[in-house]
Amino acid sequence: MKEKKKLSLAVKMLFSLLFGLIAGGIFMVLRENLLTNGHTETWNTINRILFQDISAENAGNAIGIFYIIGQLFVNALQLIIIPMVFTSITLAICTMKDTKKLGRISTKTILIFLLTTVCALIFAGVVGMSVYRSGAFNPINVNNLAPSTGSVGANPLNIILSVVPNNIISAFSNNGKVLSIVFIAVCIGLAINHLHSQIQVFHRLLEEINKIITVCLSFVINKFAPIAIFVLLTRTFAIYGIDYLKPALAYVITAVLALFVYLLIGYPIYIRLLAKLNPIPFVKKIAKVALFGFSTSSSAAAFPLNKKTTVEELGVHDEIASFTLPLGMTINMDGTAIMQVIAAIFIAASSGYEVSFTSIGIIAVLALVSSIGTPAAPGAGAVILFTILTGMGYTNDAALLAYSLILAINRPIEMLVTSLNVVGDSATSIIVSKSENQFDQDTYNH
Repeated sequence: MKEKKKLSLAVKMLFSLLFGLIAGGIFMVLRENLLTNGHTETWNTINRILFQDISAENAGNAIGIFYIIGQLFVNALQLIIIPMVFTSITLAICTMKDTKKLGRISTKTILIFLLTTVCALIFAGVVGMSVYRSGAFNPINVNNLAPSTGSVGANPLNIILSVVPNNIISAFSNNGKVLSIVFIAVCIGLAINHLHSQIQVFHRLLEEINKIITVCLSFVINKFAPIAIFVLLTRTFAIYGIDYLKPALAYVITAVLALFVYLLIGYPIYIRLLAKLNPIPFVKKIAKVALFGFSTSSSAAAFPLNKKTTVEELGVHDEIASFTLPLGMTINMDGTAIMQVIAAIFIAASSGYEVSFTSIGIIAVLALVSSIGTPAAPGAGAVILFTILTGMGYTNDAALLAYSLILAINRPIEMLVTSLNVVGDSATSIIVSKSENQFDQDTYNH
């Protein structure tokens, strides 16, 4: 008998994506019909059993099957983020014989991140201004929304202070402090590199921990990722209301199209021009990472799969990927920058502020700084958007109401934003690896 051909992980994830979107759409239509026809309690019962966030207030009697499954999977991935980032970077640094190489890799990585983000901001500014000039971003009626005060408009430069933690325990206990972990890992890696043979036990311990993490990661992703993607997508669209979609339809369409164009055209161009590689293998292999980022809406949750794919399938040397990917997860936010620029222009236009090339330029600069400090977590981009609005002075009642509208409808857009962020990290790793002659082109083309 012939053995049954097993479906690849990418194909399984694609099917999960499609089935999740279909199921989510069905539940969305069901929800609207039930609420429209006065069967609110029926929908509330379905929601309590399947989709309710059981950690929310007044959810004591909820079951939330889909929420529990999805959250357990995301938690399992987030559990290994800090140890994986720390061990991979430390090992990469301490085994690097040429310490000047670290400086080259760091400089190249940051410059490429800066280049892609600036290109993304220019692209978003052009798209946003074109739609604004067309009159599509007209004032909207948001009288039914309560104004949102957003988050405190903290200085985006605080990200610089967060690089060096004042408490090593707190840094390791918070998934939002990845940049601090990168700093600690680089310092310890350089120290081990300098002491060399004097630090053998700790070096070996890091290697063994890294192997354990790799095994656990492979098991979680290969066995549970397809199920989790279906559950996460179904729940997202099932609980997603369309009440506010029509007033902001121009924003939704503009943001989605801009993000898709940059994802499908922008990064292949970077691979072609900067790495001088055929972008088709990259597009095919990175697709599952993009789908995974879309499903989880978290760069941090997608990081383990991104590293596995970038190293094992795209031919990037582990030494390079171990440094560039964690750094990119924190400071490379192309998708976030595009979303924030278009959202800021939409809010300004819909609340009566004049939008000019100068104001777009200032928005782009604020978005550049703010996107660097955006946590790799779901919903963070829309919250950081308030910093840009405050910096621009877009704080009248209409602007706050329009911002509330963005918060209400932005979840699907941020899912696509995450896809851009994680794909950009991988593309940069390839470019840096190729420039350092630490790139396996046979693996890439296979």
